[in-house]
Amino acid sequence: MAVLPEAKLYVDGVVRRAAGDRLYDNIGPWTGDVVGVAADASAADVEAAIAAARRAFDTTDWSTNHAKRLELVQKLYGLFVANRDRLVDIARHEVGAAWVAVNRAQVDLALDSWKDLMDVFPEVQWEKDRGTKETYGFTTYRKSVHEAVGVVGAITPWNFPIYVNVEKVVSALLAGCTVILKPAPDTPLSGSIFGELAAEAGFPAGVLNVITASDPAEAGELLVTDPRVDLITFTGSTAIGKHIMRQGAETMTRVFLELGGKSVKIVLEDAPNFQMEVAQSILVFHAGQGCAVQSRLLVPKSRYDEAVAILTATYAAFEDKWGHFDDPACPMGPVISKKQMDRVKAYIDIGVQEGARLIAGGHLRPDKGSGWFIEPTCFVDVTNDMRIAQEEIFGPVLVVIPFEDDEDAIRIANDSVYGLSGGVVSADLDRAMKVANRIRTGTISVNGGAPINGDLPFGGYKQSGIGRAWGVEGIEEYLETKTIGYRK
Repeated sequence: MAVLPEAKLYVDGVVRRAAGDRLYDNIGPWTGDVVGVAADASAADVEAAIAAARRAFDTTDWSTNHAKRLELVQKLYGLFVANRDRLVDIARHEVGAAWVAVNRAQVDLALDSWKDLMDVFPEVQWEKDRGTKETYGFTTYRKSVHEAVGVVGAITPWNFPIYVNVEKVVSALLAGCTVILKPAPDTPLSGSIFGELAAEAGFPAGVLNVITASDPAEAGELLVTDPRVDLITFTGSTAIGKHIMRQGAETMTRVFLELGGKSVKIVLEDAPNFQMEVAQSILVFHAGQGCAVQSRLLVPKSRYDEAVAILTATYAAFEDKWGHFDDPACPMGPVISKKQMDRVKAYIDIGVQEGARLIAGGHLRPDKGSGWFIEPTCFVDVTNDMRIAQEEIFGPVLVVIPFEDDEDAIRIANDSVYGLSGGVVSADLDRAMKVANRIRTGTISVNGGAPINGDLPFGGYKQSGIGRAWGVEGIEEYLETKTIGYRK
């Protein structure tokens, strides 16, 4: 039964259906049933969106009128705040979020981080005096200016869609770009609401466009390969990120990528509350569907058996505390789709085949409902060369790896193609900082500190991405630098 409104396109200032009234079903992860329908955009719809965005950038003052942009982005923010209940419904029914996730990253952190972007916007430096230089027998006065890069294609994921949509859309709009937002097929309404409320806010036609489509690739391919699109910003898997880079090479389209992760949490033997730190490493928040989750737990060999016992008890105590739609204390619901559920289960089977020891979970749970439920799962006796330790599972699967000393922990942490997030815990702050400084990762928590907020840059090393989201740096990703030399 449909519980969500129809997700429509927003093209050239008009909220509308796709060409030919094409629709596709929006499937709810909790039930596996249809919870709504969404516009299924055609190539013609994508073409119209690109043309509108190009025209709005090239023929209006959007890119140069900083005050106007900020005013409209603030107005749109106010509409989102006023529609928080609708955002909650979308996160619960479309994304499959449990209440704890809704009240944190899915909705409230998205709104808080939006405000952070508006707060740091005045820090963007649009022009810088570069002084004078005597060359060729005359004096040149020099300056550099920042200008919007142009038309942005924003391709976003299904795991935290409202949050990521805010990051890309708001940052690009503040920078002066025009935007075509293409949300994931699984979460169309999380994108469609941006178009609906932008229309209500009075955005100029073409500045923001939203395209939803059932095909996971077609609309994205059209954006990536069209020379009228100046920048592609993508959050998702590393494999798709590499494909986007290859596809965009022909037109030299700039790419800004936030990709996968296989982050560590290192609990050193002197951690002030070792039991709590290990227990809190249980991977259940939003069913582990986060690129920055700490899915590799590194514990010292000297306390390894103790850590295993703590985790065994923690997972056992959590056995009936997940999968409850109406429980405000529930942090974990289903995964997004049957496809993702099958993928996670396949990795669990691989872990067993590789010789890791399963101390919790490992099974599908149809008794939880007709949706896509898989148990919180924990493997111990894992070595870092196993696939379950090297590959991003994107599900509620924690792997536990012992280490000898600090050097060994650093080696294991860095033995990964990824470098997105991580954590270190120790009673000795200086020791923890030394370890953190040597881990090749874009963000890292020391003793529980929060390195991810809307006013801070976020992004990865190695195959975890290119560029930084959020903060001033996140806005600047959507800018070009022009250097001007002149004579008086």
